[in-house]
Amino acid sequence: MIEKKHECLHDIVEVLDPVRSTGSSLKMASSKQDGQATASRKSEFRSQKPKPESRDESELLTVPDGWKEPAFSKEDNPRGLLEESSFATLFPKYREAYLKECWPLVQKALSEHHVNATLDLIEGSMTVCTTKKTFDPYIIIRARDLIKLLARSVSFEQAVRILQDDVACDIIKIGSLVRNKERFVKRRQRLIGPKGSTLKALELLTNCYIMVQGNTVSAIGPFSGLKEVRKVVLDTMKNIHPIYNIKTLMIKRELAKDSELRSQSWERFLPQFKHKNVNKRKEPKKKTVKKEYTPFPPPQPESQIDKELATGEYFLKASQKKRQKMEAIKAKQAEALSRRQEERNKAFIPPKEKPVVKPKEASTETKIDVAAIKEKVKKAKSKKLGALTAEEVKLKMEADEKKKKKKK
Repeated sequence: MIEKKHECLHDIVEVLDPVRSTGSSLKMASSKQDGQATASRKSEFRSQKPKPESRDESELLTVPDGWKEPAFSKEDNPRGLLEESSFATLFPKYREAYLKECWPLVQKALSEHHVNATLDLIEGSMTVCTTKKTFDPYIIIRARDLIKLLARSVSFEQAVRILQDDVACDIIKIGSLVRNKERFVKRRQRLIGPKGSTLKALELLTNCYIMVQGNTVSAIGPFSGLKEVRKVVLDTMKNIHPIYNIKTLMIKRELAKDSELRSQSWERFLPQFKHKNVNKRKEPKKKTVKKEYTPFPPPQPESQIDKELATGEYFLKASQKKRQKMEAIKAKQAEALSRRQEERNKAFIPPKEKPVVKPKEASTETKIDVAAIKEKVKKAKSKKLGALTAEEVKLKMEADEKKKKKKK
């Protein structure tokens, strides 16, 4: 029975095998047809895609003139902020009177953006915080910068510009860059320049307002200008004169006007300044001269006993040695006393008087030429004021006669 079953199964498999093979071949053919159809569709879709316009990289990188980022309005954030944010900063005592005067203006400027501002004169601090009506999430950061600038002696008229979208600020700390106090003051004054001329030139080139106060430099302006201001300030503190950076900025300003040079490197146009002050090695005041080399060691120095043996003091008694020391001390004291006495007596020595020079007697033998004086007097009498001399009169007479002859 089992053998019969096996035979039946074998027959069924033989019957089914050709059917399977035909089914698999049909599937393969259908899958190939589907693949060809999808490939043709993809190629058609690729051909239909619009080709991007060929543009220069310089056009894509540069911002068009007159373009401004749209302002953030209440429509962009109608629901407002979820939580309240606040910032506080301290201010020095000397700023108290000014802040007290201008604080109503600060509150008015911040209330337009729905930000509260409080001034605590007891603690000496300023605080800004958002309200339920505040819709701009970044305005609290700008309000924080506003109170920071007011604390660093920036006037309200300049500090309130920070609330604008295209204006930023940078507070550069310069107090820890130079250790020596005198050197720090000199370099800070170099940044300001004579009558503030260097600072004014930097403001014109970077379009920034710069305020140097104590250990900080506050700058307000566009982002590109703030970057340049920070570089100049840090270089000045590193003993690089600001005039070099100002010259570079002037060249960059002229190059930026040329549309062809915008996408090119400007290194070939910028000046390369070299350090002229080479750090010289400090030489010692006392120069030790090297002795000539000898292979033999130096002679052994004499000990105290050897010196005493040479002079004979070694064989003296203690009382005799003591007496010799006392005599030497007394001799030194006597010399010092005599020297001191001489110095005191110098004040009483009269200075040497200069020899009296006798005045020269007037020579009575000087001869007077009377005849010459008489001639001078005669000439003076004959010659009136503005009158012609005798020779001039003769010449004039001759000229008049010639004229008369010509007329005849």
